[in-house]
Amino acid sequence: MKKKLYIEFIFLIALGIITSLSLPPYNFLIINFLTFSLFFLFLVKKSNNYKNDKIFFFYGWLFGFGYFFTNLYWISISLTFDHNFQFLIPLTIILIPAFLALFYGMVAYLFIILKPKKIISSFLFFSLIFGVLEFVRGSILTGFPWNLIAYSFSDQLEILSITSIIGTYGFNLFCISLFTSPAVLILKDQKKDLGVPIFFLILTILFYVNGSFYKNEFNKAEKKFYDYKLRVLGSNISLDRFYHNTNSVSVIEDLIKISSPNIDEKTIFVWPEGILPDISQKELVEFKWLFNENFNENHLFIIGINKQSIKNNYKDYFNTFSIYDNELNLLHSYNKIKLVPFGEFLPFENILKKIGLKSITNNYQSFSSGDQRNIIEIKEKNFILKILPLICYEIIYSGKLFHSFDFDLIINISEDGWFGKSIGPQQHFVHSIFRAIESGKYVLRSSNNGIAAIINPLGAIEQKVKFGQSKYIDFDESRKIQPTVFSKYGNKIFGLLILLYIFLIFSFIKIKNE
Repeated sequence: MKKKLYIEFIFLIALGIITSLSLPPYNFLIINFLTFSLFFLFLVKKSNNYKNDKIFFFYGWLFGFGYFFTNLYWISISLTFDHNFQFLIPLTIILIPAFLALFYGMVAYLFIILKPKKIISSFLFFSLIFGVLEFVRGSILTGFPWNLIAYSFSDQLEILSITSIIGTYGFNLFCISLFTSPAVLILKDQKKDLGVPIFFLILTILFYVNGSFYKNEFNKAEKKFYDYKLRVLGSNISLDRFYHNTNSVSVIEDLIKISSPNIDEKTIFVWPEGILPDISQKELVEFKWLFNENFNENHLFIIGINKQSIKNNYKDYFNTFSIYDNELNLLHSYNKIKLVPFGEFLPFENILKKIGLKSITNNYQSFSSGDQRNIIEIKEKNFILKILPLICYEIIYSGKLFHSFDFDLIINISEDGWFGKSIGPQQHFVHSIFRAIESGKYVLRSSNNGIAAIINPLGAIEQKVKFGQSKYIDFDESRKIQPTVFSKYGNKIFGLLILLYIFLIFSFIKIKNE
């Protein structure tokens, strides 16, 4: 009996591990049809033999642990830069996947104790529970909607275009159903049940056809040409600058060299998040001499830089998206709202700092969170532009980024060096594709030690600075599409899909009973 349990445990962990290969950068999407179907078959078959429902929580947890263990290992790399954190590396590798796997354990447990008797209703209920708990995972506490199974479709842009209507969580619900549907072929109660996997296959084809039409319409749209450029930087400046007192002047000089400014070209330069070591928002003016040598009134700057603020004798620190003119006058500033736990702020800081812990990216104290994210309207020196500012992993949140779609571009600045040469920066980048399609806007992404790109509203990468390169790319023309359905209604669409699934579940139960 024990030997049989061990085999089951290994089997479930292996399923989770194999499923990870469907995610970026591998994108072996076909794997999910096997792993999700086998996971569903396992739960259904075991439910007929086991009376102890609680073991199913552990079954789901094992699948989730294998999944997250292999696709989130790179988080521990951020702890290698400071020797004070290195003792936490083994804990991080185990504890983060173990925590996230709790959601998958809950999927299996709720499915078993509540599942309908008939296979179609059970199949729909499994998909619904899985999809809803993935939404919960991305929402509670600070939320961590990383590596939804929907991201395995990141290379299939025509199919992915449906997220402009139903959003990422809605599409994720569809993906779970699609990948699990082959199990119905084995578990079917009657021949009519075969229509379910056929239906999801046809729906996938329809998504593709819709996406192809959407693509053709976009390519026919009239181009808008700007009388200035947005020059987006991708840099490869080592994170050692945070820990080895790197000369700030040398970093600025490197950035200027990559930027290749032309005094006769109107340009907005977009530099990555937190790129300038030990320089605050107000202190940047001390380097005015260096900017005056290379820039003039034709230039503006978007820079990720830290900000200090004193209130009631208490000093707050913010991670900001700051816009300067060529004289380094601060024009606009946005304080990051969604902070990275342990990276930018230390949960329960008053307790944990007593045992020597601190936030990874800030040597003095935790960053404070900004109040709200507003659209920034630039009207300076004939530069007219409305942008939505996003800093680093703020771009991973679907349906929570803006309340008004009256803006031109999304600009995302990031520092991906904390995750080394792992798959982490590539996974991070893929979120930009989904946000571009959902919002129907261009996404301009500037990254240090990551991937910089210009992504159009179809999710297509028009220009790119590859990982490990130091280059710039210019944006000076665009095509416009109408506001997407998702940009208007957000995750309310996901709520409607939940109601649809509930209606179908009860409908199939009623039909079977009759």
